Amino acid sequence: MLSSAHRLSDSDGFRRAVRGGRRAGCSTMVVHLWVDPDADVGPTQVGFTVSKAVGNAVVRNRVKRRLRHLTREHLATLEGLPGRAALVVRALPPAAAASYADLGVDLGRTLDRVSTR
Repeated sequence: MLSSAHRLSDSDGFRRAVRGGRRAGCSTMVVHLWVDPDADVGPTQVGFTVSKAVGNAVVRNRVKRRLRHLTREHLATLEGLPGRAALVVRALPPAAAASYADLGVDLGRTLDRVSTR
């Protein structure tokens, strides 16, 4: 579980990350990262979007739990970004059939691409 300081819960944060952030995608997910270098350094906030196209409620919740756990493992690398950051992970329909290991590889690859540009 992510701590409350790391949860992106307001719609403005989601909107800012999706519209103004850098984006990288793969077959199972799209990652949006918005960094505000002018703001004080704070915890990276993470939000998840899993639409009904992914599957029914059981499948969507399983995908969210997996992504939340995998993202928590990558928070240390994201904390090194200058300023305040917001990350939105959007699951695509193939994420429902992907294994935990496949999701981990895809998340790591997309985070590397979005954070090094």
